[in-house]
Amino acid sequence: MNPSRWQLSRRRFLGFGGGGAAAMLLGTGMLVENSVSSVPLGGADPFTLGVASGDPAPDGVVLWTRLAPEPLAGDGSGGMPPIPVRVEYEVAADDRFRRVVRRGRVVATPELGHSVHPEIVGLEPDRVYYYRFRVGRTLSPVGRTRTTPLASSSPRDLAFAFASCQTWQDGFFTAYDHLAREDLDLVVHLGDYIYEHVPDRDRRGVIKESSLRTEVFDLPGYRLQYALYKTEAPLQAAHARFPWIVTLDDHEVEDDWAGDHPGQTPVPNRDPAEFRRRRAAAFQAMYENQPMRHAQLPSGPAMRLHRRLSYGRLVDLTMLDTRQFRDDQPCGGGRSVTCTERFAAGRTILGARQRAWLLSGLASSPARWQVLGNQVPMGQGDLDPGPATKVSVDAWDGYVADRNRVLAAAQDLGVRNLVVITGDRHRNQAMDLRRDYADPDSPTVGSEFVGTSVTTRGDGVEVDGRGRLMLASNPDLRFYNARRGYVRVHVDRHRWRTDFRVLPYVTRPGAPISTRATWVVEDRRPGVQED
Repeated sequence: MNPSRWQLSRRRFLGFGGGGAAAMLLGTGMLVENSVSSVPLGGADPFTLGVASGDPAPDGVVLWTRLAPEPLAGDGSGGMPPIPVRVEYEVAADDRFRRVVRRGRVVATPELGHSVHPEIVGLEPDRVYYYRFRVGRTLSPVGRTRTTPLASSSPRDLAFAFASCQTWQDGFFTAYDHLAREDLDLVVHLGDYIYEHVPDRDRRGVIKESSLRTEVFDLPGYRLQYALYKTEAPLQAAHARFPWIVTLDDHEVEDDWAGDHPGQTPVPNRDPAEFRRRRAAAFQAMYENQPMRHAQLPSGPAMRLHRRLSYGRLVDLTMLDTRQFRDDQPCGGGRSVTCTERFAAGRTILGARQRAWLLSGLASSPARWQVLGNQVPMGQGDLDPGPATKVSVDAWDGYVADRNRVLAAAQDLGVRNLVVITGDRHRNQAMDLRRDYADPDSPTVGSEFVGTSVTTRGDGVEVDGRGRLMLASNPDLRFYNARRGYVRVHVDRHRWRTDFRVLPYVTRPGAPISTRATWVVEDRRPGVQED
């Protein structure tokens, strides 16, 4: 895009669809305001939160940074003055920037936390690029990214990792030190990137007691939470190394929220209008702090998170949103043996429109592997080894009709290979997906891999008490492990391989990484198999 085509007078800029819309357009580079200059910051580094790229396409990618010379400033401003600041960027074919292929400028505005999201187009498909930002004379760290293959191409393979659940106070982000050294094309984060409850202990000596609150409810509070997490060097390294595809689960807002219904916060928050304000603040902070395209810019308490990304004709990655459009958890939430409401035909975890969009994509996609990026486990998670069935109703077990519709449609539509990748549970699991769990003769129609947490719940174990119950209660659950880490995936035209990468501890730094187990899915053969 030629920036000169979009240069605006200040009067026209201020009148463009309100300040929020103008701030977004300036932050993406779609508009340029010539009167904005680069302000001196007294020698402070504005790039303390690092750089990132995301949602790669064959011809481009979105870049991200957020200016924050004082990332934990108590008002959530990052220590920035309340004025717009010009940010320049460069994209190059080499890491020394001798072959710059794109350069431009965007404006970081206080309305969006001085974040910028320039969307780069015109790049070559399936290529590695390097990028950096500049404010005044200060250069950012260099980031590395990669475009995806052409939609019509047949790439040989795809390598990626997925991660979730990284409570800051529960451990060190050592997993990301190792992930940043993997040979990957991209990273998928499946939610709980931050937690809404503020650390109650300070093992690292970086939190000022007055900066953060017990639990966050407003935009400054959520901004501070992201700043705390994103100042972690291992997380910055992983962002700078690969393009990320991100979504949220519950803790980016509050525990177990569902649609317009508040979750399980210790502080009563039952006023729907108050909860919508909280959700709007959480969504804005997420956009400000993640490499997301302008299509994901929230409008108040609404945010378009479900989207589809193709990797040639090999993989279609469909990112689901199992929070915004769901009905409230049945039977008061939690775990239940007796809850019959979870079987109600009208109950939904996706919402009718998102479900129709999902099934339409499955019907029309030419990709060999259909991958669903999913927040909470889809497969049944029975916790009673006897004749009863005890499940968590926050997962798809609380929305049985929706699960049955999706899995039945996958089989009826002739989906070649359905694989679901999931976060949330803080354990590693490999399981078969059955068309209807009420029917013991129901066929296996897909595979699900649940990834453990990066840190949440501290040092893990091989198999905990929950795991022993689940292995005894679920014949479709083939593997369970409660260590911390992430999941590495390699998929080609014939086979999907999942490596569960685990750490022996996270409550002190320096843990080594190892592959605890490898499970595979063979082309046209639904279900998981140990390698």
